[in-house]
Amino acid sequence: MMGFKAFHSAIATVAGIATAHMIRKAQIPANGASAFQIFAGLAA
Repeated sequence: MMGFKAFHSAIATVAGIATAHMIRKAQIPANGASAFQIFAGLAA
């Protein structure tokens, strides 16, 4: 991997990865929503 050109890009990527892991581990209540729906709701 070449790395990130901007620091804010690295922050956004790491935050997204951490959020995806939290969803997968069921640390965020789903209320019947799919993992994609939860992630999309948090990203918006």
